[in-house]
Amino acid sequence: MIRLRDARPGDAAGIGAIWNPIIRDTAVTFWPTERSEAEIAQIIAERVASHAFILAEDGTRITGFATYKQFRDGAGYSRSMEHTVYIAPEAQGSGTGRALLTAVEDHARRAGHRLMIGAITGSNAGSLRFHARMGYADWGRIPAAGWKFGQFHDLVLMGKDLA
Repeated sequence: MIRLRDARPGDAAGIGAIWNPIIRDTAVTFWPTERSEAEIAQIIAERVASHAFILAEDGTRITGFATYKQFRDGAGYSRSMEHTVYIAPEAQGSGTGRALLTAVEDHARRAGHRLMIGAITGSNAGSLRFHARMGYADWGRIPAAGWKFGQFHDLVLMGKDLA
């Protein structure tokens, strides 16, 4: 059974166990280096204070996480958010991603935000399908926007109006 809860800085190791292999081994994120527990704990503290950072658990094991922040800096973007959702490999296809994305959308909606945006690597077909099933539309492609593993990768922006 999937249980959602707010993340705490003490969850950094469990989050890192999901996040760092994705950073290290895939082009799903263009972030170049693994994140330390201290860095993850800081991200959690900042996001919980201003937006949300939500975990999925199956028993005592973290099986995924989702968070969001303002899409771009500046007051003009204060109602446009960008989310991050990552699921442990063994939990993919279990409904965890759907539950987490719905939770951050609901949080953002309650906070008065209008748009939720996913920035997805163009070759990540699974994430593109997932977002389409969740009601996200293709809002544009930026060719060669990211650089990882010695090659350029397209970035696809998918969005949803929360109003």
